[in-house]
Amino acid sequence: MKNLIWLLILCNVHLCIGQTQANDSLIKVTGGGFSQINEALFPGAVVYAGNGNNQVYVQHKGIEMWCDRAVFYRKDNFIRIFDNVRMNQGDSIRMSSKYAEYNGKTQFAFASGNVDMKNPGTTLKTDSLFFDRAKQQAYYRSGGTVKDTASTLKSRIGRYFIAEKRYQFLENVKVTNPEYTIDSDHLNFYTETGHTYMYGPSTIKGETSTVYCERGFYDTRADEGYFIKNSRIDYNNRTLTGDSLYFNRGRSFASATNHIVVTDTINKSVIKGHYAEVYRAKDSVFITKRAVAISIQDQDSLYIHADKLMVTGPEDDRIVRGFYDVRLFKSDLSGRCDSIITRQSTGLTKMITQPVLWSGKSQMTGDSIHIQSNTQTEKLDSLHVFFNAFIIDQDSSGGFNQIKGKELIGKFNDSSELEVVHINKNVENLIYSRNEKQQLIGINKGTSGRMVILFEDKEMSVITNFDNPDDITYPPDELPENARSLRGFIWRGEEMIATKEDLFKGQPAPVLVPIQGIPLPKLEEDFFKQDKKLEINENSRLKEKDLKTRATDTPDRIRKKKAENEG
Repeated sequence: MKNLIWLLILCNVHLCIGQTQANDSLIKVTGGGFSQINEALFPGAVVYAGNGNNQVYVQHKGIEMWCDRAVFYRKDNFIRIFDNVRMNQGDSIRMSSKYAEYNGKTQFAFASGNVDMKNPGTTLKTDSLFFDRAKQQAYYRSGGTVKDTASTLKSRIGRYFIAEKRYQFLENVKVTNPEYTIDSDHLNFYTETGHTYMYGPSTIKGETSTVYCERGFYDTRADEGYFIKNSRIDYNNRTLTGDSLYFNRGRSFASATNHIVVTDTINKSVIKGHYAEVYRAKDSVFITKRAVAISIQDQDSLYIHADKLMVTGPEDDRIVRGFYDVRLFKSDLSGRCDSIITRQSTGLTKMITQPVLWSGKSQMTGDSIHIQSNTQTEKLDSLHVFFNAFIIDQDSSGGFNQIKGKELIGKFNDSSELEVVHINKNVENLIYSRNEKQQLIGINKGTSGRMVILFEDKEMSVITNFDNPDDITYPPDELPENARSLRGFIWRGEEMIATKEDLFKGQPAPVLVPIQGIPLPKLEEDFFKQDKKLEINENSRLKEKDLKTRATDTPDRIRKKKAENEG
């Protein structure tokens, strides 16, 4: 008897639990002014209507809804709600619209008509929205606008991942900020941090700069980003490219790593290297790791290589500075020094500390060397060697023609070849003399107040002494080898820069920094994909085709479509 009583109690408990679970899964509708059954218009449904401020109240598993009118299909656990619709899911979602419907079996909602969805930090406005509570995701494909604390984001397609606090925007994506705009076709945006990841061709355009990349990251609140894959920053008159770029708008600063090219479109110059920093507000560029500045001059460019290069000044007055092991090359001129400075507005280049310059077969050295270019024609005009000027020309016998003085002034012809050189003050010379058959007939040693040298075919041709010349010509066999060098003679021919490839001669190849990539986004599961087919209630506004991702709405198809349109 006792066993029978306990069995009846146990069955009763299970029955109550089952009824409670069944009630929990059923949509609950309360409130409003009245309810009615109208089988003619709404077969199998109860119609609820609000009265003044007393709206119809709907509740189901943590979601609350309010509306002025509702049609509830109890047997199907499906409800349609109309006018002044509001939906709340805890503290994460606040949504309003003109119309919505909700399926209690699948927890799938659809809203249309001035949809306004708020979540912490952002507001989404769209014409129609799908909301899958089981996945905790919302989706639109008819155009939407999202506003956060810093920016407004628009796109044709959008998907919100509530747990991750992340939006995925596709096609015609535009981010508008007071300082810049972003255009892309695939962008992921994190609402909590303001972090943005761009995939595919994307552009960030501000008042003073434009950034382009095909994969990148941008912090919309800190106004800084990191870009890879065909990345580029365009300023008003400079373009910066590299394997990876960093950009900070607030500091007017950008840096680049590996295979960098900085192009100055106004002054027709290019700087290359493997690490660069650009300070836009200061009109300053710093570059290192095989840094080379190239000044494009018709068909004959001037190359300057140094351990470190700096370019400063506005577009009409650029100044290039090079430090440590400076090397320069032009088809008719090359040189080396410890540091160099060239000013484009004046055309003046200064070579400082142990400078050496080669023009044709002549080597020139001194305490410092100035090279003057014509600012109009950009051709070489003249050069000036200050203090301890020394010019050396190797003779065919293996000896060296040598002339030294306090200063040297040279003049270039229209072909940028050395035409005439003046050696002034305390001139000393040692010259190998040859007859018309180019036979060595003597070695001349002497002094004078000044000397003029004329060049022909890039060689010394006519040498004339002025102001108290005093010289002796020795037969070649009467002048010993140790007397065939003037004091201070140093031949640096092995250092000569014969080609632009020699700019890096003897230097190890730079070790490039591995680039930290931005991985492609994970392949998202189809929004409409379910473990079992989504049920569409016969009374729903939706059709079966509405609950499918269209082929034109996938990221790959969107990129392909854009490429076809641009092509």
